[in-house]
Amino acid sequence: MQAVHMPSLRLPSPRLSPLRLPPRRSASAHTLIELLVALAVAAILAGAAAPSLQAVLQKQQLRAALNDLLGAIDLTRSMAIARGGVVLMAPADPSGAAWQHGWTVFADLNANRRPDPGEERIAVQQPLADGVHLASRFTSGTGAQYLAYNGAGRSCQAGNSQAARWGTLTLEAGEHKRLIKINMLGRVRVCDPVAQPDVCTSAD
Repeated sequence: MQAVHMPSLRLPSPRLSPLRLPPRRSASAHTLIELLVALAVAAILAGAAAPSLQAVLQKQQLRAALNDLLGAIDLTRSMAIARGGVVLMAPADPSGAAWQHGWTVFADLNANRRPDPGEERIAVQQPLADGVHLASRFTSGTGAQYLAYNGAGRSCQAGNSQAARWGTLTLEAGEHKRLIKINMLGRVRVCDPVAQPDVCTSAD
């Protein structure tokens, strides 16, 4: 019996079309655009918040300076009463005109309104923060600036403890302002000229 040989069949191989992937976006370009947008938004937010933050800082600086000033005034008066004689608070500036450099509470033995060698310095205040300004306006205000109390606790002139001297200290930081008014009896009161215009314009 002879074997029958069948011809082999060749099937056509399927053609596979190449897979086309969508073009990839550059990761670096994508990240750079996002960074620029984030920086732009941050700059806008920072610009909007800066004025309010500055106002808060100025208000805090004003409050701190006011507390220091009131403490020094109270110390001057208390020491004058305790010693039974005149005690002064004057600018630490050598010219005696600028409160910005702080102030000194001292016993003015020679009535020249300046702390001299040999005169006791009871307290010394450091300079005010940048942007905080202090000015004074008193009766008999010619010459060096100062605030004096006599042994009875009344505000007076440096060279005459029986002569009354009163006035106003003005403290400012940006748009914030406080007036420290001292009457002829030496009593102190603080007012806000914006919120209390009637109180601040009244007599000391």
